Amino acid sequence: MGFRENLKAELSYSGILVKELAAKTGLKKHTIDNYLSVRGRMPAADVAVRIAKVLGVSVEYLITGQDSSETKTAAHFSPEIRHMARVIEKLNPDYQKIALSLVESIKKHEDLQSNS
Repeated sequence: MGFRENLKAELSYSGILVKELAAKTGLKKHTIDNYLSVRGRMPAADVAVRIAKVLGVSVEYLITGQDSSETKTAAHFSPEIRHMARVIEKLNPDYQKIALSLVESIKKHEDLQSNS
């Protein structure tokens, strides 16, 4: 995937609207719409940095869909994992514990299945 597809995916998973991204980056909505269009162009490096910062990802991730950083911070996880974390973060602490228990149970079940 390229910049356009990765930008679309990040906007979708973050729940940020194009107009919000424009406001937070200081860009015009029309400019971001151009990056998202089929004929979209790649932004200048400084603009890509501003977009990546607002979305909480690296510029490398926006361009390539991958990140070569060895340390995984939240920004380096897949959009799905970051989305899951944002949803869980909004739960009250009791429900957060339940969500964690559920994920741990699923992982144990998966481990048992792979060892069979």
